[in-house]
Amino acid sequence: MDQTILLVIIAVISVASGSILGYYVRQSIAKRRAGSLEAKLQKRVIQVKEETVALIKRSEAKASEIIGKSQKEVDDRHREFLKAQQILLDRERLLDTKISSFDQKENELKEKGEKLKAIKDELDRLRSEAEEKLEKVANLSREDAKKELLALVEIEYEKDILERIKKLEEFSQEKLQARAKEIVALAIQKCAVSQAQELTTTTVLLQNEDIKGRIIGKEGRNIRTFEKLTGVELIVDETPESVVISGFNPIRRQIAKIALDKLIQDGRIQPAKIEEKVEEAKAEVAVKIKEAGEKAAYDVGVIGLNDKLVQILGRLYYRTSYGQNVLLHSMEVALISETIAEELKADTKVAKRAGLLHDIGKAIDQQIQGSHIEIGIKILEKFGESEAVIKAMRSHHEDYPADTLEASIVKTADAISSSRPGARKDTLENYLQRLKDLEDLANKFPGIDRTYAIQAGREIRVFVKADKVDDLGAQKTAKQIAEKIEEELKYPGEIKVTVIRENRIVEYAR
Repeated sequence: MDQTILLVIIAVISVASGSILGYYVRQSIAKRRAGSLEAKLQKRVIQVKEETVALIKRSEAKASEIIGKSQKEVDDRHREFLKAQQILLDRERLLDTKISSFDQKENELKEKGEKLKAIKDELDRLRSEAEEKLEKVANLSREDAKKELLALVEIEYEKDILERIKKLEEFSQEKLQARAKEIVALAIQKCAVSQAQELTTTTVLLQNEDIKGRIIGKEGRNIRTFEKLTGVELIVDETPESVVISGFNPIRRQIAKIALDKLIQDGRIQPAKIEEKVEEAKAEVAVKIKEAGEKAAYDVGVIGLNDKLVQILGRLYYRTSYGQNVLLHSMEVALISETIAEELKADTKVAKRAGLLHDIGKAIDQQIQGSHIEIGIKILEKFGESEAVIKAMRSHHEDYPADTLEASIVKTADAISSSRPGARKDTLENYLQRLKDLEDLANKFPGIDRTYAIQAGREIRVFVKADKVDDLGAQKTAKQIAEKIEEELKYPGEIKVTVIRENRIVEYAR
């Protein structure tokens, strides 16, 4: 028992001693670790201070460099400013000098002008004094002396002059008339251009009567589309196997005929197909117009015409003047001009070329304001025709004086061609002019897209631009056009004015 207690006491003492010893050991270790951490912190603080000092030095150096550059730029700009300021000052001084010089010269010119005026006044005065002295010496004024001298000469030589003039007139008149008749007869005999009277309708033959229904379309939509795109009137009546295209413009009628033939051949007659065939017909007519111009130039022997001028010349094939085809008339004038020029020893090339081109302005006078003479002059100038040709063509209606022999020849040839029996008919031309006046009058109003006169001038259809004219504006436009027609045009019966406003909206599904 005592031994056990002793062992316990020894164990307790051992445990206590170990605890005390462990405590002191841990304290010692903790102190060593604390010393090491403090040293590291001090070392890091020193390192940070060194890095901070280095960074500050680099920053100061960079700042000094930037400040130096900035100061240099400021100095450079200051020098440039001073230089520009000096240049401006120099220019200002130069301008002041020039202004002073101009003022001085102006004053000198004024002084010289005044001196010249004084000299002129002095000369006028001296001339007047001299005339007065002469009149006093001769007892006659200047006008009286002139009249007396002319009267004496006239009395003395009147009889001789009259006899001489009479003989010359009789001889020259007989000779010139005979020669003129010979030249004109020869020119007409050598010219053999046929003339065909143009009508205002074209008939298209159909394979059967069923096609008429397809041409009209459901509720008339096909025929309305066709008339709108071509500007003609399509007459579908009881005439068997035929429809009539009516319109005063031959080009529109030809486009309508070709388009209708294509639609009949295709068999599918509906608005989209009508639009397609009309565009194809326009392209074909453009080709035919150029071919007509080329053939006309080739037939009369005029070479070297500009391609665009040939195209414009071909348009005359679809133009009439008092029922006379203008292209054939121009060819006739060219041939007659050539013949007369050969007989009179004039420039045949200029005369023939001017004769062919003398009515070129009529090809586009419906699109451009002005007489066909003025339009023709501008066309020829634009496409490089010579001054001699322009002078020869411009006087055929006596708007310009006949400055050259060739001009007189072209004027004479034009009169021969247009005045020969059967060449022209006034009634047709007046009718076509009335229809043209109708369209021109309507086209003057704002917002008009295109205008067509149909029904032999009893109706005018006006298509307005939907984005510029609303429904109310269309009504007002129709009323204004009707009033304008009543004021300016003379016509029998009444004229129906139809204004059409259409919105076309196109979208694509992709």
